[in-house]
Amino acid sequence: MTFEVQENESIEECLHRMKQQGYIPIRRMEKPIFQEIKKGGETIYQPIGRQIVFEGKLSE
Repeated sequence: MTFEVQENESIEECLHRMKQQGYIPIRRMEKPIFQEIKKGGETIYQPIGRQIVFEGKLSE
């Protein structure tokens, strides 16, 4: 199961939420978020943030 760190949530809060649901993190993935900007007929992709997702498995 995957758990995404929400906009107003810290990584620690997300990990705590995983633990409450009975999961332990096994992998962390980060994906950049880009904004498309057009300047004089040229397209530029500027990074504006990142998305953090944890993959979890049921704890035993």
